[in-house]
Formats: sequence, structure tokens, C-alpha cells
Amino acid sequence: MAMRRIILVLIVLSLCVLVRAQETFLFAQKDTCSLFLDIHRPAEDLQKPTILYVFGGGFLMGARNEAYILPWFKRLNDNGYPVVAIDYRLGMKGYKMGKGLAGAAKSVKHFVHSQQMGVEDVFSAVSFLAAHPELGIDVNNIVLAGSSAGAIISLACAQAVANGQTEGLPEGFRFKGIMSFAGGLISNNGAPSFKSEPCPLLLLHGTADKAVAYNHYGAFGKGVWGSSYIASQLKKKGWKYSIWRIKDKGHDVAAYMNIVWQIEKDFLEKNVIQGIPCSVDALLDDPSLPVWKEWGNISVERLYNGASFTSETE
Repeated sequence: MAMRRIILVLIVLSLCVLVRAQETFLFAQKDTCSLFLDIHRPAEDLQKPTILYVFGGGFLMGARNEAYILPWFKRLNDNGYPVVAIDYRLGMKGYKMGKGLAGAAKSVKHFVHSQQMGVEDVFSAVSFLAAHPELGIDVNNIVLAGSSAGAIISLACAQAVANGQTEGLPEGFRFKGIMSFAGGLISNNGAPSFKSEPCPLLLLHGTADKAVAYNHYGAFGKGVWGSSYIASQLKKKGWKYSIWRIKDKGHDVAAYMNIVWQIEKDFLEKNVIQGIPCSVDALLDDPSLPVWKEWGNISVERLYNGASFTSETE
């Protein structure tokens, strides 16, 4: 058992060396937070989109360089995609939620504020990259990707651009695409909507997600509207979208970045690089996909009332 642990540690350390950021920059100073970004470059510049990654953690924890995400960065680099991983302010850090639907409803304004801070910080990162062309990141060729809270922020960025709320961005800026792993949109003023067609969206979500609603959670115009709801609204307007509904999986999908690579690869190559306006609405039923015992079944209430987590799979 001890030897197995040593081998696992060595593997993780070797991956960290292989994908360590070549450069780290301070891109913004906000409130008491210094916000940094890491640039991971592929060995060869193939002029592919840069993946701007926004980490998850419920707006209360997480980091841009966590060990579990580094193998995905390496896969992206190996396929020619530069990666920029960013910090953002954690608006829910230290927050305690009341019980039940009433507690969640009272917390919505805090979630909305956290979501908006994340959007502002993403926009600041884009503006920093635009102001420093010597870094070699083409801001006109960025795909925003996020996990959990990071996916919520990513979708909120797409909504803001589609709705003309682009303060802090270079003039005429538009994301080339969004990849959302277990994300949604938070609102305290009714169901969220897009005023114009957003950039290509790839939505991946577990149908049994208890942390970020697969469809909708809330009441009286307050709550979170998940991937299934967003897809249905885009479909009603005749707009293109891609959604993969992961059958019976919970919030585990938030950590599937390196697991469903082929889905991402197809989206990036067809929808983003080739610009083919196609839609995908698929149910993925694969019992072999990993499940994390605590994280996958975490609820909103447990998350904001001191739950602990494990990386062990069932």
C-alpha cells in the first residue's frame, strides 16, 4: 500500500512538471485580492483557440492550478491548444446558508453577486491579455471553459456578451465558444435569457446533479437555471447549441474535463475552428464513468454548511 501511494505521488509530480505554467502574471488587483493567470503553451503554435479556464469550487474554494486539472491542460497542449488558467474572487467564501428552499432563496443575492464578480474578473483577464500582445495570446480566438462555479461564470460571460453587457472588454470582443461542465445561470430577477444568439455553447451536465440544477432549482424568480433549461430556451429561438446529458450522474461531471475529451475535441474542431453551425442534443448513458462518493452527490445546502470532500471513487 505504501509503495502504491509513492507511485501515485510520483505520477502526480511528473504531471505537474510536464504541464507547469511557463509564465505567471498578475492581471488585476481587486478589493484585497491579487489575481494571477498562468499560461500553458503547446510545443508548437498551431494557431488553435486558447482555452481560458475558470476553476470550480462553489465560489468559496478552488484554485487555477489544482493537481487534478493538470492532465487536462497537458492534453490540450498536446493537441495544440494554449491554456490560460485564471484566478477570480471567491464571493461565497466563509458564507453559511440557511436550511431548505428558504435558506437557498435568501442566499440568491449572494450567489448573483459572486457570479457577477467572476464575470468581471474574466473580463479583466481578457483585457489584460489584449493589452499585452507580446504574450502571444490572440484574444479574438478564446474559448472559455469552466467547471461548476467556473462553468456558471463562463455561461454568465456568454450571456453578458450576447446581451451587450461588455464593459471591461475590448471593443467588438466575442468569445469563440464556451465549454461548461455542470454549469448554469443564477438569477434573482426571473429566468435568464439571451437577447442575441450566443457563441457556440458546449453544455455537459449530470441529470442527477444536486449542486447545480440540471434544469431549474428555486422559486419566485430566484434560483439557478441549468444546462437543460438553457438548451431548451436556445432551441425555442432556433439557435444552435450542444448539450450532453450524462444520465444518472451527479455533480461528478464538473470534473469530467479530461474524461470526455472526444466530445470536447469534436466541439472545438467542428463548431469553433471550422465554424460549422450544428446542434447536438445527446443522452450519454455510460455506467463506467467515474463517480466521486461525496463530491458527486453534494447538495447546495451541504456545500455551504461545512461539508468535507473526498476524491475516492465508488
